[in-house]
Amino acid sequence: MMSDLSGGLVTEIFGEEVPAASNQFLGFMMMDNRVCSLRSNLQGIRNDKEGGDLVDPFVVNQVSVLDQIEVSKVFHSDCLLLCVLKDNSRLLVWNPYLGQTRWIQQRDSFHRLDNYAIGYDNKNRNHKVLRFVDYYLEELVFGFEIYDFSSNSWRVLDVTPDWNIEFFQRGVSLKEGNSYFYAQEKLMPPEEGIESDEVDTTDLPVFLLCFDFTAERFGTRLPLPFHSHDEETVSLSCVRQEQLAVLYQHYDRCLEIWITTKIEPSAVSWSMFLKVDMGPLTGFKFDVEAASFLIDEDKRVAVVFDLDGYEQTETCRYQTAHIIGQNGGGYFKSVNIREAPNVGKPDRYGHTFRRYCVPLVCPSYVPSLVQLD
Repeated sequence: MMSDLSGGLVTEIFGEEVPAASNQFLGFMMMDNRVCSLRSNLQGIRNDKEGGDLVDPFVVNQVSVLDQIEVSKVFHSDCLLLCVLKDNSRLLVWNPYLGQTRWIQQRDSFHRLDNYAIGYDNKNRNHKVLRFVDYYLEELVFGFEIYDFSSNSWRVLDVTPDWNIEFFQRGVSLKEGNSYFYAQEKLMPPEEGIESDEVDTTDLPVFLLCFDFTAERFGTRLPLPFHSHDEETVSLSCVRQEQLAVLYQHYDRCLEIWITTKIEPSAVSWSMFLKVDMGPLTGFKFDVEAASFLIDEDKRVAVVFDLDGYEQTETCRYQTAHIIGQNGGGYFKSVNIREAPNVGKPDRYGHTFRRYCVPLVCPSYVPSLVQLD
């Protein structure tokens, strides 16, 4: 279907005519709270000379038709983009190919820690949005609900989880209409007299969870090919919207990427795609709340979107694409896309901590004829 991208609205979105070539990745990403198109060409990536520059490996353009909105999160399924507005007031669903949009009003107030997924009922292809939050702040913030496109309404779901999905862990939706999440067994409140930071979470099980948009429920725990710990980086992505990919980076900076050879709500199997010791290559670890990524199976490389490596003396940071391959002892190259705005705000003592906008990628775009009207 790549050849379908060469005309009309999609050409306008991606900025120029896109050839039907296997070396072109097409997708969308969020940068500086704006929706942008992404086109990447990794042709010759392994053959560039040491210290040489790649010629425009990434072309990022702000989507003009969405100029009027700022977003805080983006998700995608069935070639639809779900955008969460920065002020958490509304959701916007966008079909880039047809140029259609649909606004979704909240049933009650949205929360900044809300997590989302978009998928569909595979019996009638009716699209739905899952919204949930399960987090302890000064009080418990909790709720699971689903929006149905056909009825234009929200319904509360009866979910009592014994697991936890962190607010920054984005689920990934695959072609069958379901979404998958990285989860950890829920930590029970500590016993009286024991501080919460004294509780050992090392051995809490981690696993995948599938949300079935047809049955409108979470499935059984699916095994991962590793056991991660707190502050280790885990991120999900997809390959052609058919396979799930998971990035796992250890404390010691060793990076693993696994791809599913089988994935369904009740079963999963895995194959190692990439394993690289990043310590000698970078000296830093990807952010646990960032590190969205895409992979090129033909060239055996992964591209991780994050910030550049932190330096104590730096006065600015850059939103960066880190290109990683398993070529000999490991291949690594960073390409700065643009300067990352510092969005830190003063705390109650007047001290401003640095906080930067990180890029967030939604790969594997193909045209969709899904009607939003």
